[in-house]
Formats: sequence, structure tokens, C-alpha cells
Amino acid sequence: MKRAPRVGVFGLLGSGNLGNDGSLEAVLGYLRAEYPDAVLTGLVGGPDIVRERYGVDTTPLHWNQAEYETASGLRSIVLKGLGKLVDIGRTAAWVRKQDVVIVPGMGVLEATLPLRPWGFPYSLFLLSATGRLFGTKVALVCVGANHISARATRTLVRWSGRLAAYRSYRDDISRDAMRAMGVDTSRDEVYPDLAFSLPTPAADGTPGTVGVGVMAYYGGNDDRADGDRIYRHYVDTMNRFVGWLVDQGRPVRLFIGDQIDRQVVDEILEKTASPLVTAASAETLDELMHEMASVDSVVATRYHNVLCALKVAKPTVAIGYAPKNDVLMAELGLAGFTQRAKTVGFDRLVEQFTELENRSAELRQTLLERNEMNAQRLKDQFAALSAALFGGGR
Repeated sequence: MKRAPRVGVFGLLGSGNLGNDGSLEAVLGYLRAEYPDAVLTGLVGGPDIVRERYGVDTTPLHWNQAEYETASGLRSIVLKGLGKLVDIGRTAAWVRKQDVVIVPGMGVLEATLPLRPWGFPYSLFLLSATGRLFGTKVALVCVGANHISARATRTLVRWSGRLAAYRSYRDDISRDAMRAMGVDTSRDEVYPDLAFSLPTPAADGTPGTVGVGVMAYYGGNDDRADGDRIYRHYVDTMNRFVGWLVDQGRPVRLFIGDQIDRQVVDEILEKTASPLVTAASAETLDELMHEMASVDSVVATRYHNVLCALKVAKPTVAIGYAPKNDVLMAELGLAGFTQRAKTVGFDRLVEQFTELENRSAELRQTLLERNEMNAQRLKDQFAALSAALFGGGR
């Protein structure tokens, strides 16, 4: 009798980022439909949440539970260094028990936000290296990537990609970036983001409501010295835009994509002090999509805030922080409704939002058509994944 496949999921999952967890939910849906007898485990950043929410047996990604806290003092520095050594054995022991490990979506090959090489890039390299050592197939599925200037991070990302058994990307710029960093991508495919395979909720809400997705944005990996100024400019502009909406008598629903973004929501609520402005409390991507379905139009920053709005066919302005936001908007038919978070301008935002609403009927129809195409493409992605990792479907 054939043994049930042992499948692991890996990443910063259950750590407060709704987009990451949405990608996990999409992959779990595929695995449970196609391989219901598979033994699922996870090496993840938030093991308790993933275990309780998704029913997956989990192991903490890091031995040092303060891995992503700033080291202050000799003891924390020593623990961080020791943790790097201990995690080699921990990762190897976990990987060795799996037949397949899937890294579901996420920008795991990116450095568009502040990132240190000894953080997640090191963890991902350990995964790919030990997978190759023990014959465990590691699959990077619909991941995001960008060309990375920092040498150490670039080296770890390049080898993480090279050593993986399977790679696919969520856009062409990700595949191009990996090719530019020395990875042979000739057999790698591009598919839509995994979240497009999740169920789409029905629209039901207050007419005229505007969704505003905000982010605690401090710039990218090369902007550390200027991070506070970038944050202040972005938050002040979003505050001003929400205030403008309130002056028009428009209800505003604030969204986040990561728990760290709540500080921006709190500031806007305090600044506007208006009953027209409320905050959503979504804790999963599915809940966020239901919240997005209840508004008429959206202005958002985080990639998966934008994606959720597009998936529920809401005309959207993207205040992005990386080219991936522009690519996503163009693919869904909303090229021209984007700005950069680092330099977002209030007057231009008002112009874009006004045009967006004037063209809302046309844009909604385009989004419905593009979403249907994306859902079909992801069926192709899961079929390709079955063939590559399991030798075909059930």
C-alpha cells in the first residue's frame, strides 16, 4: 500500500501578515482537495496561529524566539548567533521528515522592504540546501522576487532559488529578477498570485463607502537612514486624503495587511475623530476580502490589500512600494491608477480617485473578466505542481 505523502509548508506564516497566510490557505485548499491523506506539517513563524487556525502540526521557524527583535546587549547578540547554528540542525531534522516542502507565495525572494541577510534569507537558504541534501523536493510556488543590491542577501536568495526543485513566480518581473541574479529560469513559469484561487465573497455593504488600506511604511531596504521622514510623509498624506473624503461626506473603512499597520490606523482615527471613519478588524485574508466586498472603491498600499480589492472587483488606486504593485494593477486593467508610497502626492491622489469613480462601471467589468482568467491559470498552476512534486494528480 502506498504511503501517504508527507508535505511541509514553510515561511513567515501565522506571523501577522494577512497576505502570507492567504497564500498558505490557498495551498492548503489545493493539498486537501487533491491529497486528502497527506500528512501536513509546518516550519513557520507563528506556529500557534497556524496550528489553531489551519489544523497543521507546526514547529517554530527559529530556535531563538526573539529572532526578529533588534538585538540590544551582549546576551541577545549571543542568542541570535547561537540560534543561527541551532537552526541548521532544526531545519535539517524537519526537512528530512518531509517528501515535499512548499513555500506558498509571499515575496520570499524580495528585498523591497527592510531585510537583513541573516534573517529570513538565511532561513530560506537552509531550507533549500537541506532539501537538496536529503532529497526532499522544495517548491517555491508563485513567489515574488526582485533584483537585490546587497551582496550577502543576493547570494543567499540566488542559492535558495538554484537549490529548489521547483520554482514559479507571481509576475514576469520576479522571474526576470531571478534570471538577472544568476538562476536558470528557462523552465520556470509565471502564474497569478495564489490568493486569486481563494473563494470570492459576495458584495454587501454601505453604498459610497471608501476602503483605505494603510501601511507602516518606512521605505525599502536602501532607505533605512531616511525611514522616519518617508513614514511621516506617507502617513500625513493618507491622513489628509481620509480627511478630504470625510469632508465629502463619504464613509471610510480603514484596512491593514499586517499587525504593525495598526499604528497608522490609530493615528488616522485620532486625527479625523469622525464617526464616518471606522477600522476593520480582519485577521485573515478571507475576512479582509469580505470587508473589501462591503465598500465601493479602494485606495490601498500593501500588495495583498490591493490584490483583495481587485479580486472582489473594486475599482482601486494602489499606493505601492515596489514595481510588483504596478504590474498587478496593469494585469488587472488599472494601469495609471498607481503612485509610489515614498512620494505619494495628495493632489494627484484626489485626481486619480475622482477618475476611478467616474469609470467605476467599466473598471468593474474589466476586473470580473480578468479575475476569471486568473482563477483558470491557477488551476493550471496546481496541475503543474502535482506533476512536478507528486508525479501527477490523484
